Amino acid sequence: MAATLIATAPTGSVASSTSPTALPPVRPVERLGLAVLLLGTALAYLRHITVNGMGNNFYAGATWAGSRNWKALLFGSLDPSNFITVDKPPVSQWVMGLSGQLFGFSSASMLVPQALMAVAAVWLLYAAVARATGSRGAGLLAGVVLAATPVVALMFRFNNPDAVLVLLMTAGGYCTIRALERANGRWLMLAGVALGFAFLAKLLEGLMVLPALGVVYLVVAPTSLRNRLWHLVGATAALIVSAGWYVLLTILWPASSRPYLAGSTDNTFMDAVLGYNGFGRFLGDTPASGQIALPAGYQTPPGLLQSFNDFGSPGVGRLFLGESGFEISWLLPAALLAFVVVLVSRWSTPRTDRIRGAALVFGLWLITMGGAFSAMKAIEHSYYTLTLAPAVAGLVAVGVHELWRRRDELVGRLGAAALVLTMGLWSLVVLQRNSDWLPWLRWTVAGTAMVAALGLLLTAIPATAGWRTARARATALLVIVGVFAGLGGSTAYAAATLPQAHVGRSPVVGPAKPVETGIEALIHRQTQNFADGGAFTNPQLVTMLMSTTTKWSAAVDRGSIAAALELASRTPVIAIGGFAAEDPVPTLEEFQQIVADHQLTYYLVQEMQLPASWKVGGQPGAASPSAPEKPWQVTGKPEIATWVSHHYTATHIGNIAIYDLTPHPN
Repeated sequence: MAATLIATAPTGSVASSTSPTALPPVRPVERLGLAVLLLGTALAYLRHITVNGMGNNFYAGATWAGSRNWKALLFGSLDPSNFITVDKPPVSQWVMGLSGQLFGFSSASMLVPQALMAVAAVWLLYAAVARATGSRGAGLLAGVVLAATPVVALMFRFNNPDAVLVLLMTAGGYCTIRALERANGRWLMLAGVALGFAFLAKLLEGLMVLPALGVVYLVVAPTSLRNRLWHLVGATAALIVSAGWYVLLTILWPASSRPYLAGSTDNTFMDAVLGYNGFGRFLGDTPASGQIALPAGYQTPPGLLQSFNDFGSPGVGRLFLGESGFEISWLLPAALLAFVVVLVSRWSTPRTDRIRGAALVFGLWLITMGGAFSAMKAIEHSYYTLTLAPAVAGLVAVGVHELWRRRDELVGRLGAAALVLTMGLWSLVVLQRNSDWLPWLRWTVAGTAMVAALGLLLTAIPATAGWRTARARATALLVIVGVFAGLGGSTAYAAATLPQAHVGRSPVVGPAKPVETGIEALIHRQTQNFADGGAFTNPQLVTMLMSTTTKWSAAVDRGSIAAALELASRTPVIAIGGFAAEDPVPTLEEFQQIVADHQLTYYLVQEMQLPASWKVGGQPGAASPSAPEKPWQVTGKPEIATWVSHHYTATHIGNIAIYDLTPHPN
């Protein structure tokens, strides 16, 4: 079965090879291989999926809202009374919320669709590579690599929008490769539709693969330049229609009867596209999630809140280092090498060569998105690299296929040796960063890959006629062993990721991490607990919210906290300022009107005494703070907190100040 993943391509030089026009008849072993791949992916990703609970409670709250209210489902509202949306378009919420409508809201109804998307993405990548290369074995290898990538194992069992985004991008790549076969404009239009909905999943990130797909079709499609241009025009129109209907809906729907569009400054969709979730990511002017403005004279210790941005410093190295290295980099060097190998190997083929075209699809996808992620300056998480996974898997599979096809030639053996060695040695580097975990694994992977690479180099030595058959068999065996050894590190880390519980806004891959100790670690955990709303889910407070009868049970700063309260109490909660308390809603006047209309019962705010070590008094240019007479209220809308505290009396549960807004204000 393992050999089936590779050994389905005939040998031959480039001169004697043409791009496949159709897949050969399927063999029983190939049909079985695909069934094992898809069923294995489903079982691995679905097993104990509810260990992740509510995952990211911000999106879980919106899923709960969508499962209860159709308008909330349509707009991706954070609460069923439709005050404000989540900070992304609603495609992901449509899937999870509709599942909640059909099966009732639960961890399973929310997360099972995510895992099924993984199966669909694996199938689409398999089909794309198989059609491009004419080899179902290459397609199976692509599917295995994708399913065995740690960030894929993480995010396709989680409830962030990234899963549906990558599924739609993979669909766009598949449709483009189908379009390249016979310059089929309809398949290219379907690619445009897929990317249009990817835009409605995560805005500009969904379109970052668009230049790669468009350029490849323009260069490779087997028709006249005029037809290629017209086909691209049609695909662009399909993209605009598939994304634009929702944008138009937000414009035509009266703003007073829909939720505020989070991430915008003026309640318009395009403002969020061009600002918060667009160019702000590159320019670095997007507010850092998790960070709250402290009173004058105080400063957060350097690095304390860095975990809210775990993507590292801008630069190419961020894709290979830190958490990103564990999530995506295992086969990234090998994928880049495979891209070069395929381009060199097929340099003399016609313009319309589909194998080279597939390499260009995945290679330009990887370079475009990898370059964009390397340049971004604000609000990055390592799991964003999920969008690179199909490109990495596709390149590795196409590269192995090309080298396998030329395994009887010197270039094929040397190229395979280089690819296997790259896979094994980089896995050694990544595994060495977590040296306490399975220390034998890194040496096994690297050692096996090195032996296979050395063996391939030895097979390059000229042999007598009597040894050529044995050499050919040895070459085939060494390629298979080397490739699967190179996949060992990534596969093991993905397997270690699957059973772990992942919650919060920045999940990570790999085995369970040891608990950090020390005062900074304690403050870090408390900060994370606050940001994720854990401090507000006191059973006594939850009971109070459950007993309310107003349109909204409570109002609190930040979307994650509001979502945590909603999930605990199953009551609508106003998220003041949206996700990061930066959205300009509600204004003080709007809040006062909501209170006057008796639509809100409680206002909640966390209070804390800032550590003396956070004072910056005495530093050049800094104010000299005095110890606060009362605890600092953690709020992004101090004007609302001030008005409430002046007109209502607080009671406390722990460090949460609770203001009952139902009496007439003082």
